[in-house]
Amino acid sequence: MNKEEIYQNIILQVKGLTSAESDLMANLANISAVLYNNLEEVNWAGFYLWKEDQLVLGPFQGKSACVRIAKGKGVCGSAIEKRETLVVKDVHDFPGHIACDAASSSEVVVPIIIDNQIKGVLDIDSPIKDRFDKVDQKYLEEVVAILIRETEWKYSI
Repeated sequence: MNKEEIYQNIILQVKGLTSAESDLMANLANISAVLYNNLEEVNWAGFYLWKEDQLVLGPFQGKSACVRIAKGKGVCGSAIEKRETLVVKDVHDFPGHIACDAASSSEVVVPIIIDNQIKGVLDIDSPIKDRFDKVDQKYLEEVVAILIRETEWKYSI
């Protein structure tokens, strides 16, 4: 399968999982697993949730990760600060990059914003430089749109 076909399959899985379930943690956990197990050359896939003016580690697949990230710090914090998706070809060239896993070389981060309020980010890492592109951005933004639409965004951690 080519990249578009892989993502179309991912979208179908995400829609199927979230159409019957609105629980935030269940949906974040399942989407992390779908992305991690279906995307090629990925070593981390998961979410950080906005809590107490910082990003706090949420459900993910991969090695252990940084637990808290301040707004404006690293790729995740920068995506929140800019309120836009960031596709980073080489994280080692990104000013202020936080190296949670030294094996990661590229990253894509999609902010989750509902009614102008920050809710968190979807974060995907790869050990391959220049792994992510506009196709990844398009479909990962679609995954986040489905998540926002199908999930009840109430949680207490």
